[in-house]
Amino acid sequence: MRTILFAAHATSTDNEAGISSGWSDAPLSPLGEQRARELGERYKGVPLRAVYCSELQRSYQTGPLAFGDVSAVSLLCDQRLIECNYGDFTGYPSGEVEAQRAQRITTPFPNGESYNECVARMKNFLVELQGRHEKGDILIIGHRATQFGLEYLLNHRPLEVVVNEPFHWQPEWRYQLPEQFA
Repeated sequence: MRTILFAAHATSTDNEAGISSGWSDAPLSPLGEQRARELGERYKGVPLRAVYCSELQRSYQTGPLAFGDVSAVSLLCDQRLIECNYGDFTGYPSGEVEAQRAQRITTPFPNGESYNECVARMKNFLVELQGRHEKGDILIIGHRATQFGLEYLLNHRPLEVVVNEPFHWQPEWRYQLPEQFA
């Protein structure tokens, strides 16, 4: 078993405005930059094999601010860790997008994707992750869709439940990736 630690990306300008970014590339806010540095402090002394983030700047800016001065940690971007594509709902108030989640498990957002598609991306990432890195903990700095995939695939929780739960920030979520994950 390998431990996967999940941390939500630090606060973005869209988070502060109550807007759902989806694939829109919102940067970190000044508060987000501060929280990213705090993330690095929490993991000082933790022997991480790698830190993964998505290619959206709110995720990939979090990694270097948290771990930029730690040469022993590999910072890697992976497109499969990106947030759900909200399509026409990108930029809508977060409450409106959250109200759509239950309907978007199998049916994509208009001109976007479904949560099942997000989970498929996560599964592909996890299968490939098995062959990478020596044994040890991996940190993923991700998005809600990233976490939905981890909850569904590794904790075996129904997607219908996971997507409808309110988000409550915490410093990290821990998951176990079985050696024979497929």
